[in-house]
Amino acid sequence: MAMVAVAVAVAVAALAWVAMAMPLACAMADDPKKVDNWFNRLSHAERKTTCLHFFFHDTISGKSPTAVRVAEATITKKSPTLFRVVNMMDDPLTEGLEPESPLVGRAQGLYGSAGLESLGLLMNMNLVFTSPKYNGSTLSTLGRNPAYETYREMLIVGGTGFLRLASGIATGKDIISQPQHL
Repeated sequence: MAMVAVAVAVAVAALAWVAMAMPLACAMADDPKKVDNWFNRLSHAERKTTCLHFFFHDTISGKSPTAVRVAEATITKKSPTLFRVVNMMDDPLTEGLEPESPLVGRAQGLYGSAGLESLGLLMNMNLVFTSPKYNGSTLSTLGRNPAYETYREMLIVGGTGFLRLASGIATGKDIISQPQHL
């Protein structure tokens, strides 16, 4: 049986308060360092920035999947993008690339294939942190995840605990994109 595991390095910039910056608006996902430089050029009032780096493990098959299909349309299997499929996830977030590395939290939520012509996932997830510094804190994300692009950005729409009222972006990059066979 084949197991597909996807590890995504996620860098999160949580901004407690950001003023609008129309002239510097950028719609393209980019390298996290470039995004951080972009944020630093914004003119705004005092803000607090928290950058987190962790690995996201989405396992969709094997003995212990962390994401499972919960709905699909009758035509989903005919679609090259699996359009109209919905998965529920409870994926581990780890300190290192290896799934056995220390757990820092869980990514809980759902994602569905929303693209007819290209793979684009609509993701709604809560990043629930369990590491000592952020224990019990969450970040809520919402957005399109163009799965085949090198860098992806999703909007941070809120947070709780240490990350209360957070806003900003979560940037992801595939580390493993090939199926692993057991």
